[in-house]
Amino acid sequence: MDISDEDRNRLFADVARAAKALHKAFAPDKVNYGAYGDTGCHLHMHLVPKYKGQDEWGGVFRMNPDKKYLSEAEYEEMIAKIRESL
Repeated sequence: MDISDEDRNRLFADVARAAKALHKAFAPDKVNYGAYGDTGCHLHMHLVPKYKGQDEWGGVFRMNPDKKYLSEAEYEEMIAKIRESL
């Protein structure tokens, strides 16, 4: 089943709010958007901050190509910055 107009509009309003928070928190040069929902009955978005001169600038993003993971403290710090920016 397709998403209703109302649900789609609410989703994209939330996505725009999250993207603005990422810009405020991390000052990327741009944010890439990816929408997925073909492997089940759901829809989700990936918002990926991009920086000029860094890996993948000017192209699509890859899902964690180098398998870099953060510590719990680093994730918590990132989450706090995003929450403060919402």
